[in-house]
Amino acid sequence: HKCASQRYCIPSETSEKIAVKLCRLELNAKNKDRWSREIQIMKKLKHLNVVTAKDVPEEMMHIALNDLPLLAMEYCSKGDLRKLLSKPENCCGLKESEVLALLNDVGSGIQYLHENKIIHRDLKPENIVLQDISGKLVHKIIDLGYAKDLDQGSLCTSFVGTLQYLAPELFEGKSYTVTVDYWSFGTMIFECCCGFRPFLHNLQPVQWYVKVRNKGPKDIMAVEDMNGEVRFSTHLPYPNNMSRTLLEPLEGLLQLMLKWDPVQRGGGLNPDTKQPQCFALLDQILNMKVVHILNMTTTQVHSFLLSPDEGLHSLQQRIETETKIELLNQELLQETGVMLDPRKPAAQCVLDGVRGWDSYIVYLFDKSLTKYSGPLTARTLPESVNFIVRETKTQLPLSTLKKVWGEAVSYICGLREDYSRLFQGQRAAMLSLLRYNTNLTRYKNMMFSFSQQLKAKLDFFKSSIQYDLEKYSDQMQYGISSEKMLKAWQENEEKAAAFVAEIGHLDEEIMALHSEIVELQRSPYARRQGDVMEQERAIELYRQLKAKYPQHGYSDSSEMVKVIVQTVQNQDRVLRDLYAHLSKILLSKQKIIDLFPKIERTLESIKEADSTVMQMQIKRQREFWHLLKIACVSLMNSCSAFNPSKVHTHSSEHTHTHCEHTPFYAAVPGEQLEVRCLAQGHLSCGIADLRLEPTTLGLGVKLSNR
Repeated sequence: HKCASQRYCIPSETSEKIAVKLCRLELNAKNKDRWSREIQIMKKLKHLNVVTAKDVPEEMMHIALNDLPLLAMEYCSKGDLRKLLSKPENCCGLKESEVLALLNDVGSGIQYLHENKIIHRDLKPENIVLQDISGKLVHKIIDLGYAKDLDQGSLCTSFVGTLQYLAPELFEGKSYTVTVDYWSFGTMIFECCCGFRPFLHNLQPVQWYVKVRNKGPKDIMAVEDMNGEVRFSTHLPYPNNMSRTLLEPLEGLLQLMLKWDPVQRGGGLNPDTKQPQCFALLDQILNMKVVHILNMTTTQVHSFLLSPDEGLHSLQQRIETETKIELLNQELLQETGVMLDPRKPAAQCVLDGVRGWDSYIVYLFDKSLTKYSGPLTARTLPESVNFIVRETKTQLPLSTLKKVWGEAVSYICGLREDYSRLFQGQRAAMLSLLRYNTNLTRYKNMMFSFSQQLKAKLDFFKSSIQYDLEKYSDQMQYGISSEKMLKAWQENEEKAAAFVAEIGHLDEEIMALHSEIVELQRSPYARRQGDVMEQERAIELYRQLKAKYPQHGYSDSSEMVKVIVQTVQNQDRVLRDLYAHLSKILLSKQKIIDLFPKIERTLESIKEADSTVMQMQIKRQREFWHLLKIACVSLMNSCSAFNPSKVHTHSSEHTHTHCEHTPFYAAVPGEQLEVRCLAQGHLSCGIADLRLEPTTLGLGVKLSNR
């Protein structure tokens, strides 16, 4: 207000910052009434998106002037919307997430005011303040001093500041309704999308009023061409930061809000809900579930509106249609490197409360490729920027140059954001690789653990085999021989060695991959490159141009074109480096993927080998006992050739006779086979417990009788 100033203080009780508004000029009766009305209105409103009135601290009461009350409000530390729009990087509009946040917050605040029978009538960027609440930027409507029943006859003289956002009927002195706020809100939305007001933004309201009043019902923009002719459009102009999926419904919303006829403006009420059609459409836009996919093979962003309960398979089919990447070759990664879960709906790509393609994106990779060829094209130059690049030395009016250079700044900032998104995609690929590497390490450890267990069994079996082979060789000439058994033992020893060799080879491959991954992590290209987009230089040139006087002067664009060309060249270089590094990441990942089946086969082989070793050990023991049975039978046959009475007449000390120096399986001379009857009885009992099955193992054993 012209009559008010603002201060803030920190009350000691709560340590909460508040803003205090006071009048510092003499006021006439009308303005005193207006001031009192604003305080009354503010005190009864309670809504997140309308600034809240606070109690005035006692220590602040003394600053009141002219016996007028003070107005204390919550202090919003992030400035107003005008401050945000005035940033050079926002010359061509805010980011999509910021526009959607504005739609949500200001739309909700306006509906609340209207439900409480309050018409704001002075909605503009200066009257939208920003507050940080738990890390989220929230928009709040302020300055309700013109609300309700401001005298229409003195509107233009009473208003202080811009009149560019006022509805046309307020200039005509006609009666008005809540639809005046629709016009102001629509004008703000357009400006936030594109960076300038929709209707002849360079002209004063009285001038554009005459030229725009005959616009079509769906026209949302009017510009004056080089010949001074006014051209209307039903679409949002490029450049802007809106995704393709959002453009059409957003244009539909603006067509409702920017109708010239106040009766038709807003689309009337929904017959069922009694909600204005424009706010019903606004709710639809805010409830849209849109997934944004960055195709890493082309650098293009694709946006898909999800239907309720749409499955991931359905989404992937649509992705295949649009990108030509076959469904089976699609790999969709979140920023964390985690793949989307095919069992879950496609809505897993959309985070609750997060809107806008600049806030959250899913990265698409083609699994059939480990190298993305390029060249990767930069974003399209706006037509006006392309003109100054071609006609660098052409002198243009400063007013025209400001618009063109603003678009150039926006373009350069956009290139930087493009690089940041692609770098994040590279990082997602790296995180995915590390996840694969973690699984590889787990498999390797499992393989190592199982192989160590197998090795221990193999070592035991091998030492047993070697001992058996040695003893077998010692007795072959005078005892038992079996070529088939000997060959089986030797083959088992060779199998054991082959398992150890295969595991060693896989371990070498895994260790080499681990080294590759460490090198990829250490690479300078694994880190975000410095500011090579010349953004700060472009912003500085733009500020210098805005400060130039007189405003009707002329200038060329040589300095700005240098910055544009340098930025494009730098981007081309960093993208080549980024994609070269990405290709190495994808190649390492493919190597790991190729290793998994080998490791799984090896693990299966280890399990089979473990089982085989146990079977071989059992078989070896069976063979051993089979040989023992044969030897015992031979021994019994030899014993039966002697006279039993002779056996019984031996002295008692013969009871302890044994043949520890003679192999149990050798053909023993008759005189050494004399044993006590008790010993023979024990042996007979032992043999009786064994079932002679000489053909069971197929050993082809033969006895040497000499």
